[in-house]
Amino acid sequence: MSAPDPRRWWALAAMVASLLVLGFDMTILNVALPAMAEQLGATTGEQQWMADGYVVVFAALMLPAGLVGDRFGRRRMLVAGLGVFLAGSLLGALADDVTTVIAARAAMGVGAAFVMPLGMAVVPSLFAAEERAKAVGIVTAASALGLPLGPVVGGWLLDHFWWGSVFVVNIPMVAIGITACLFLLPETRDPAAPRVGVLSTALTATGLGALIYGIIEAPVRGWTDPVVLGALAAATVLIAALVVREKRSERPMLDMGLLADRSFLLNTLTVTLAMFVLAGLMFVLPPYLQAVLGNDAFGTGVRMLPLMGGLIVAAKGSAPLAERFGARAVITAGLVVLAFAGFLGSRVTVDSGYGFTALWLSVAGLGFGFSMVPAMTAAIDTLPPDRAGSGSGLLTTVRQVGSAIGIALIGSLLAAVYESRLPAGAPDAAGDSVVAAHLLGDPVLTAAADAAYTRGMGTVLLVSGTAALITALLAAALLPKPGSAPAAVTPDVAGAAADARQ
Repeated sequence: MSAPDPRRWWALAAMVASLLVLGFDMTILNVALPAMAEQLGATTGEQQWMADGYVVVFAALMLPAGLVGDRFGRRRMLVAGLGVFLAGSLLGALADDVTTVIAARAAMGVGAAFVMPLGMAVVPSLFAAEERAKAVGIVTAASALGLPLGPVVGGWLLDHFWWGSVFVVNIPMVAIGITACLFLLPETRDPAAPRVGVLSTALTATGLGALIYGIIEAPVRGWTDPVVLGALAAATVLIAALVVREKRSERPMLDMGLLADRSFLLNTLTVTLAMFVLAGLMFVLPPYLQAVLGNDAFGTGVRMLPLMGGLIVAAKGSAPLAERFGARAVITAGLVVLAFAGFLGSRVTVDSGYGFTALWLSVAGLGFGFSMVPAMTAAIDTLPPDRAGSGSGLLTTVRQVGSAIGIALIGSLLAAVYESRLPAGAPDAAGDSVVAAHLLGDPVLTAAADAAYTRGMGTVLLVSGTAALITALLAAALLPKPGSAPAAVTPDVAGAAADARQ
């Protein structure tokens, strides 16, 4: 066996920087939207697409992007993806109209679709089995930590620079990632990977794009709106057509055999549930911290740091605990801790103050880390090296869909409880959001809106905790026991060269 590459940790550090950028670009724009709306004259719908255009394209293209990396070289496609992301960031920084901003965000989504799954896929080629859990933990923590980092970075930038700085910050970090990929990463590929079919790629991109679009629009338009129903129906038809086509293919682009593996499927569902709750928290917390507790944009981001602290601690400690007690025990315990955080947070009131929020946020970070990191490691360990790109693409796509569903469902629940708790006769604008209620300047209405929003957030956290507890029970019952984990999923083509180098 060849000696490990001494540069592997430097390469991983560069990948972490790139993945952090991808993560906080999902939330960084939220704090800049008010300034952008004022200076660009953006409507509410246009603001939503400035934020969500990135997410829709990102999720829709991850599956084919992972396969392209398998077939044509993961390092090559990583560099290409980072290059597209860099170009999109430059375009966004120079934009002076809404259309250009949305186009820039979509371009960044294209680049991110290559970087996220392939960033995961190169880990097995850099690290031996004894180091892989630690490496996967670092990468997983980086991709998750980017979400709460977004408001912190964005708030600081807006306090010191113009709104375009939220795009400029990407440029040096992505440039470092490109340089590291070129000089530190080995090239790996699968010569026997299936061809990238145009029709299958189109079905994947349009089906997932329609699904994410419908989920994002549902909280705004309503679940029974014709546009939402049409998007979800189209997504169902397109994804069903993709599954039928792939099942009939001798060398499918979408490897359904991965989902037939119990360990891969259950660990993927665990990660998806954790991202469901994390995305929901990232959605409900900023208005609470900013409107109800009265913090500015930067202060709001800083007050979400306890979540990061818990994640960092868990990411560091999950690997040795999983080695000693088994992944199933650690994942189950992490989900129970996450459930406890949700139940604890559901007790929040208008008068609770930030100290109580910091407490349950820290506990939630521990739960996320101890459930997500070993689940990601276990899922990736089941993948054959030659299918690392496509398998990681499937894993990250499902995780991204879970995030979008979390935002949509939690957003709908929060809106329903919030509106039902407002006093009769409250202005329509107050029903739009707690922030809008504050802008009306009526102290009585403001107090009622704060109480209504806090009650809605408590309901959301109670539902999230219940979902985490149910998943913990399923993990305890169905995940493989220590020492009896199933063998990795076998490749579709016997004899395919694992990690074949260019």
